[in-house]
Amino acid sequence: MDSSDIKKGLKIMQDGQPYVVIDFQFVKPGKGQAFTRTKMKNMLTGGSLERNIRSGEKLEAADVEERGLTFIYPDGEMYHFMNNISGEQVAVHKDAVGDAADFLIDGLECLVTIYKGNPVSVALPPHIIVQIVETEPGIKGDTATNVTKPAKISSGATVGVPLFITEGEWIKVDTRTATYLERAKAPS
Repeated sequence: MDSSDIKKGLKIMQDGQPYVVIDFQFVKPGKGQAFTRTKMKNMLTGGSLERNIRSGEKLEAADVEERGLTFIYPDGEMYHFMNNISGEQVAVHKDAVGDAADFLIDGLECLVTIYKGNPVSVALPPHIIVQIVETEPGIKGDTATNVTKPAKISSGATVGVPLFITEGEWIKVDTRTATYLERAKAPS
């Protein structure tokens, strides 16, 4: 693969380590060769790296495997996932789970990235439906637009919700930005 294949989420090898592209910009200067300015995240350490890749430069794809697994339970510093077809269980260390841990709920389908037999990252679906377990009641008559209050959801995270949302309601949350999207029906 070469520099024209660069896109967000692309997994490549850089300095002998697997990286995922988190941002990129194609640059064509007035003089000289065009290049792609990339920002990459190390899949093993979580560190960031910025690198300019010249047009036409060859890239090595990272030897990673992505598996669709279901979250089943946390256990100390490990999070356990299961393959619904084979029944195989995979334990992922909390460092590899990262911020995704805030939104893990039983039965959630996730994408687990495995490098050399070890899980290195967990990707959540873009939206989840969760229940509000704790929030302050809204004040009657307070109808200012875009005013939010904190609400604790069933996964343990806290998100800002509109004042009219009450305890026990189900909502749709964007896991990428940790924000409230809309009311939702309870999953069946």
